[in-house]
This record gives sequence, C-alpha cells and structure tokens, in this order.
Amino acid sequence: MSSAGYQVRPRFKIETSYTSEQLLHQIKEALHHEDAPCTGQVHAHYATIYIPHKDQHYWSPQLTLTLEETENGSILRGLYGPRPVVWTMFIFFYSLIGVAILFIGVMGLSYLSLGKSSTILWYIPVLTLVFLSLWLVAHFGQKLGHDQMVILHTFIENTINISH
Repeated sequence: MSSAGYQVRPRFKIETSYTSEQLLHQIKEALHHEDAPCTGQVHAHYATIYIPHKDQHYWSPQLTLTLEETENGSILRGLYGPRPVVWTMFIFFYSLIGVAILFIGVMGLSYLSLGKSSTILWYIPVLTLVFLSLWLVAHFGQKLGHDQMVILHTFIENTINISH
C-alpha cells in the first residue's frame, strides 16, 4: 500500500485459485487467532475487517471484502473506507451544503432578475469554501488512518498468502 495518490475509497482486486469458502475460512481462522492485529465479521461471500476497538480513533478505517466465484477460483475485492458513521456524516454535510448552494442560487438569481438586492449570492463562495474545507478534513483524516489501513492490508495479504 503506497501513500502516493489520494483516493476517496481505496480498493484492490485479487484473483486467486482458492474458492470463496476457503478464503472466508482462512480469514475467519486468522481473526480468531489470539495475536490477530484485527477484528471483524465474516459472512457468506463478504467480510468486514476492523482495527481492534482499543486502537481505534475517529479516522480508523475498515476493510470490506467481497468474494465472487470464477471458473478458476475466486476474485477477492477489497474496499477501504471510514466507519459508516463517519461516511454518513460527511455525505450528510456535503448534501446539506449542496442543497443550500442550490437554494441560495435560485433565490439570489430570482432576486437579481426582479431587480432586488442579490447579496445572498455571496454565500455561494462561502459555502464552496466550507465544502472544500470538509474535503480537506476528510483527506487529512484518511492520512491519519493510513497506518491502520496498511495494518488491515498486511493482515489480508498474510492471511491468504498472496501479495498484491
């Protein structure tokens, strides 16, 4: 896992000769190991791997794995992302800002077309700066969680004995 390049939700794909049942069994066994660096849940065709609760911070990532069968084995897809509460919060704020910009734009342009004061339009650049600030906070948060993302990735690589 290199830290070069920013991705909103980094992902990987590994084709393997193991069946999805074999991979899920290996992951479940590794998670139940005493010295496992991760915790998680394993279900049919997918798993979610976390950093242990005692080591988690607000920006701790989680790894969602999905498996699909192929003729020669299976494909393991991994998706790194924030915990659902963090992801939901950012989507909520992005949506709120977007709706506010739309509302202010319509209202301000209506005032402008009626020849009234349209100073409300000055809120659009302000809200755009708030939006960009949130994006920078999310980027900074991902950087804070990078070391834990490497732990999750290394755990999966070691568990299934495959290098990506």
